[in-house]
Amino acid sequence: MTLPRRPLLFTLATGLVAAALLALPSRPVAAQAPAAQAPAPRAKTPATGMVTIESDVQQADNQNGIVTATGNVRIVYADRGMTATSRQAQYFSNEGRLVLTGDVDVIDTDGQRLRAERLVYQLDSERMVAEPPAGKQVFSRFRLQQQGSGNPGASKPATTKP
Repeated sequence: MTLPRRPLLFTLATGLVAAALLALPSRPVAAQAPAAQAPAPRAKTPATGMVTIESDVQQADNQNGIVTATGNVRIVYADRGMTATSRQAQYFSNEGRLVLTGDVDVIDTDGQRLRAERLVYQLDSERMVAEPPAGKQVFSRFRLQQQGSGNPGASKPATTKP
C-alpha cells in the first residue's frame, strides 16, 4: 500500500499524527465525585480532526510508505487535548506502525503523561511499547477508574520498564 498522492501536511496529519496521539489512553473517564461536589460538566465541542505538526524537516516517501518528521517535533491534537514531542516521528503506513524517538513526551490536558526515549505504537492492535533512555526508566502517569464500583479510582503515578 502506498500513501495517497496528497499534500505533505495532509499526509502527515492523517498518518503520523492520528496514530501518534493514540499512544496514551484517550480521555479515561474519571470516577464521579459525590453529587454535592460534582464539577460542572465540560461543554462538548465538535471534533475538527485538526492536527498541527511542527518540525525542522518533514518528508514523505510514497514508494515505501514512510512519513518522517525530524528535529524538534511537536504534534498537537486539539480534539483530544493531547500534545506529543520528540526528536523524530516516523509513520510506516504499510505496517500501521508509528515510532517516536528521542526525548518522547506525550501529555494531555488532564495531566496524563508518558515519557520515554522511544515509543512504538501499532495501530491495528492498539499496542504500545515504550523504551527508556539507557540506564533509566519509562515514566507514565494516568488516571484509572475502577469498573463497576462507586469508589473513586486512584490517580497513581507509575514508573515502568518495558
